[in-house]
Amino acid sequence: MQPWHSQDRHVVRLEWGADAAEALTTYAVAAGSRVCAVVVDVLSFTTCVSVAVDAGTRVHPYRWKDESAQAYAASLGATLAGPRSATRDGGGVSLSPASIRAAGRLESLVLPSPNGSTTSAVLAGAGADVVAASLRNRAAVARWLVRWLESTPRGGAAPAIVVVPAGERWPDGSLRPAVEDLWGAGAVVAALAAALEHRGGPLLLSPEAEAAGAAWSAVEVRVAESLRECASGRELVEQGWVSDVEIAAEVDGSDVVPLLTDGAFTAVPA
Repeated sequence: MQPWHSQDRHVVRLEWGADAAEALTTYAVAAGSRVCAVVVDVLSFTTCVSVAVDAGTRVHPYRWKDESAQAYAASLGATLAGPRSATRDGGGVSLSPASIRAAGRLESLVLPSPNGSTTSAVLAGAGADVVAASLRNRAAVARWLVRWLESTPRGGAAPAIVVVPAGERWPDGSLRPAVEDLWGAGAVVAALAAALEHRGGPLLLSPEAEAAGAAWSAVEVRVAESLRECASGRELVEQGWVSDVEIAAEVDGSDVVPLLTDGAFTAVPA
């Protein structure tokens, strides 16, 4: 990480995916900054987390969708989220917000995800506080971030908020920047800038973060339609998961902030 890539002249920074966000986080931590990473995976990891913690469930992100996930869930005595396709006919819980909502309150849930879960685990390992943000809780997350900033001791390095649109994956495993995650990231950025009003100053937002806020402004009045029509939304709708897209579009429907604590997202008040 070179200084010119670090966005270190700004408090609120933005970078895509686990690898790039880890580099920003590691750089900031090495510079002595306290870091909060805001992971955004609108369709569907962070929306799933939001729905689950609203019901009082602890959500354990897990990076791999293989047999080790089953062993991990068993070690915790937790419910393991299965493949989406399995819940269509057989019920149960998957990486589908609708399936989690239908399940009601679960004590704890292991949620494997190659994007949101992986990003969350990587950034926690890099030394960041990690919160899961979606359109459902973007204002709540912004209010919590204001408190987080105000709780940072004065006199040391400035704190850093790293907003991370997680993106999706192409078949070859490379990152596919997903526009719904850009909108979700921008929704958090816009709410945070509004909550701070004039306290942030001109160096609050990096240009990358500011651009995400502008992207959100472009779709804010038609977010449900935009989510249905974007590539990831079309994929879900055409596969029969329209309710998941509808839940993702519940802007500010939750006042609960999922904070990664001891390996699990748990609810904290905004």
